[in-house]
Amino acid sequence: MPDLLSILTGLAWPFAIVVAWLAGEFGSRWTGLPRISFYGLVGFALASNQVGVLPPMSAGPVLALADVAFGLILFELGYRINLRWLRTNPWLGVAGIVESASTFAAVYLVATAFGAAVMSALMLASLAMSTSPAAVVRVVNEMRGSGQVTERVLHLTALNCVLSVFTFNIVVGFWIFHSSADLGGAAVNSLVALLKSGVVGAIFGVAVPALLRHLGKSSTDATVAFALAVILLVSVTYATRLSPVVATLAFGLAARHGRIAFPQAQRNFGALGELLTVLLFVFAASNLDWAAVVAGALLALAVVGARLFTKTLGVALFSHLSGISWRKGALTGLALAPASVFIVLLLEHARLAGVDVLEELRAMAAVILLLEVAGPIIVQRALLWASEAREA
Repeated sequence: MPDLLSILTGLAWPFAIVVAWLAGEFGSRWTGLPRISFYGLVGFALASNQVGVLPPMSAGPVLALADVAFGLILFELGYRINLRWLRTNPWLGVAGIVESASTFAAVYLVATAFGAAVMSALMLASLAMSTSPAAVVRVVNEMRGSGQVTERVLHLTALNCVLSVFTFNIVVGFWIFHSSADLGGAAVNSLVALLKSGVVGAIFGVAVPALLRHLGKSSTDATVAFALAVILLVSVTYATRLSPVVATLAFGLAARHGRIAFPQAQRNFGALGELLTVLLFVFAASNLDWAAVVAGALLALAVVGARLFTKTLGVALFSHLSGISWRKGALTGLALAPASVFIVLLLEHARLAGVDVLEELRAMAAVILLLEVAGPIIVQRALLWASEAREA
């Protein structure tokens, strides 16, 4: 007979997921706030460093499932990217590059002003460039958002992710070799890894639609086929040490241009996507430590403020050139606030690659928590203020 402790340990994650789902449903109903904000709060409260319900984090099935959940969301984000629009409206891409670069510079200066080491400041700055697809896509789907602000937020989120992964890999490579002479090599290796990841994802994006057309089930079984393909693709990137972020984005992009229908009824990948989304946000928040959150509160507020300022201003400056009003440009930049889940997963993979990021993760805990809870709310408000949300 197994003892009581082993039974309770085995029930920890199912219990946490059920509690998080209930908190999201009732919390959203009572307050009107996004469900994922409540998922994060439950994950943080039940973490091993707080109440202690969840076991300490380690590489294993939960991280793999979190990556699959993130991959499903990235596929859906990639599927909604229209490359033709970016070609006809290049100022949107310029705005994304400018706001990402200015965010990197601003956060680096803020971190060093707070006494952070150079490598820690570079890591924080590269992570701050990103916008979490998990939060953005989920809130857009919950609110049934559509319009200029919604589409620009989705496109800029994808661009931010790619730029953040590229810069983060350079910092990690530089961290490993500890030499400025290896900076160029780290940049080249990061670029090559991104290109390989994109090629692998594009191959999946061509092969899966072709298979569905051959089977004649492109409308009825597309969701299952895409979900299975994402699971396989994430596993392939694990085995080959490529980027699951870029690979699944490229998969969605290629599948979109393969003209396979992905109707609204299939958004979030149905029940599977809903379940994995809860796990993803609980997992991300459960990595945090209350003591680190308190210790890093001032740095968190400074980084969040700098990030909101640079992203909002960077997009707003190019709003007229890209064909929208100043107000909608500012709302688009404001909606790029979430970054929490993306940050946690990148840090976990860096740790598995041999980079000791434990202290850096603790130092960033307050930043991550603020973005975990407040980020989805900011996206929701931006869509409401832009009159692009069909459900309040």
